Amino acid sequence: MRDGSGTAQVVLVKSEVDPDVWERFGGLTQESCIRLTGTVREDKRSPGGFEIAASNIEIAGSSPQDYPIQPKEHGVDFLLDHRHLWLRSSRQRAIAKVRHEIEQAIRDFFYERDFTLVDTPILTAAIGERSGLFATEYFDEGTAYLAQTGQLYGEAAAAAFGRIYCFGPTFRAEKSKTRRHLSEFWMIEPEVAFNDSEDNMRLQEEFVSYIVARAVERRRPELEELERDVSKLERVKAPFPRIDYGDAVKTLQAKGSNIVWGDDLGAEDESLLVADYDTPIFVCNYPKEAKAFYMKENPADPRTVLCNDCLAPEGYGEIIGGSQREDDYDKLLARIHEEKLPVEAYGWYLDLRKYGTFVHSGFGLGLERTVSWVCGLPHVRESIAFPRMMNRLRP
Repeated sequence: MRDGSGTAQVVLVKSEVDPDVWERFGGLTQESCIRLTGTVREDKRSPGGFEIAASNIEIAGSSPQDYPIQPKEHGVDFLLDHRHLWLRSSRQRAIAKVRHEIEQAIRDFFYERDFTLVDTPILTAAIGERSGLFATEYFDEGTAYLAQTGQLYGEAAAAAFGRIYCFGPTFRAEKSKTRRHLSEFWMIEPEVAFNDSEDNMRLQEEFVSYIVARAVERRRPELEELERDVSKLERVKAPFPRIDYGDAVKTLQAKGSNIVWGDDLGAEDESLLVADYDTPIFVCNYPKEAKAFYMKENPADPRTVLCNDCLAPEGYGEIIGGSQREDDYDKLLARIHEEKLPVEAYGWYLDLRKYGTFVHSGFGLGLERTVSWVCGLPHVRESIAFPRMMNRLRP
């Protein structure tokens, strides 16, 4: 029997219950919903160390014999088609509990550090990233887009409150079927006034170390259910190694990659880089052309921008993208023109540099990728209750 908080072993002894109770017990099927009366007693052999000696069973909701998910192997597509029922399995409950703990740890981390939560819009006229957009017509205002990020609005809030974060769903219309991609996912995006790129990375490594330690501390039984090697997570402690993009390219080339300076890192490149580490690493200062328009030009090398990707070990790849933001009005406007973006859509964003500009930095952590890494999942689709992918909109 399970009730959402855990599972319990229930024992019925025929000679100790009424005949009608024994008959109802005999008619139980997989996923029947029951009301149970009995006596709890200690038994170290049972799950959780206790069992229930039942005295009465009532069927609150019967379940037909043809329950779709049987105790046997099923294909992934079949299970995703029946995701509404697959969630009831012990594995999926364990993943959901770990995700819940990570979400609570995220909120606690920022609350303890006096960050203000700011809820940013999902419908927007401005875009933040280069990846595909989901568009919809918005009354008489023209085309609106499902938000790829809350960052631009977070920058406005940082000017008002200093230390903020947003936490909500984001959308990418990328035609990607890799194990790391979802069309709808949740992202945590802090923005901090007067933080430069180095401050930004220190916050990231402190943040990641905190949420991983919290999951290990409070969700060890669930991680054991998932057969996760917790010792690998226990090694995740700040500070994380920092690798300049140029050095990363040389390392990858020495390992056989075809990457050349100017390319963004692909999934295989990220896996090659982290192979020598058992903690996350930072890759810093990417070429300007490989990154978004809002990133601060690197004064030490104007070909690059002051940014970083945080790559998780064990081949899980990028979990964070962060940068110092361009605070120079003219340079930001020039980048908007270079990217051929509609200047009128970014008028309010340029105002942030026009009326009292300041150094500031932020980052975005993808929740599902982080949950996948912490749980040791082979695919990001199990890290959210109802995944949305290029080929999946139901259930």
